Amino acid sequence: MKTDRLQQQLRFLAEIDQLKSVLRRTTLIDKSRLENSAEHSWHVALMALVLAEHRDTEDLDFLRVVKMLLIHDIVEVDAGDTFCYDIEANRDKLQRECEAADRIFRLLPDDVGSDLRSLWDEFEEQATPEAQYASAMDRLQPILQNLNSQGNAWQQHSIRREQVLSRNRHIGEASQSLWDYVKRSVTEATDKGWLID
Repeated sequence: MKTDRLQQQLRFLAEIDQLKSVLRRTTLIDKSRLENSAEHSWHVALMALVLAEHRDTEDLDFLRVVKMLLIHDIVEVDAGDTFCYDIEANRDKLQRECEAADRIFRLLPDDVGSDLRSLWDEFEEQATPEAQYASAMDRLQPILQNLNSQGNAWQQHSIRREQVLSRNRHIGEASQSLWDYVKRSVTEATDKGWLID
């Protein structure tokens, strides 16, 4: 029994290694290459801890937040990364990702797979303070990447100021101070020509 359980866990871990090959549209700050989804997941999990003092909700379960952020993009192993500003690709994103979640989390023993799937669903539904904070970190990370690379990905994809503000406005539901920072920074980025006004 334990051997079977271990084999399932190891198979899952080997499967999610593929996340390291899923490329996002955002470059590393040094602009040397595109970021992959595994790097993104690690980065947002660490951001959640480092920026914790800026949250609006006092009592958050940070272990739950970090778990959500580490698994939130696992579905991209099957579904790929969907560029947030690609309207057409986003039409069936949820369906593709739910199908991926069904397959990938079923690789694990039932209790572990069910627990991780539940965290993934919580992140997607955005109904808890933990999910809202985790999502705020997920949205903030590519903004910070762009601000530190002179708007590299924004410029490559001709992104408009209003697109960034509209897509990311719910950062303010988790942290008003971080949202205020984003709004100021987006205005400055627009003034510098990194975003289309």
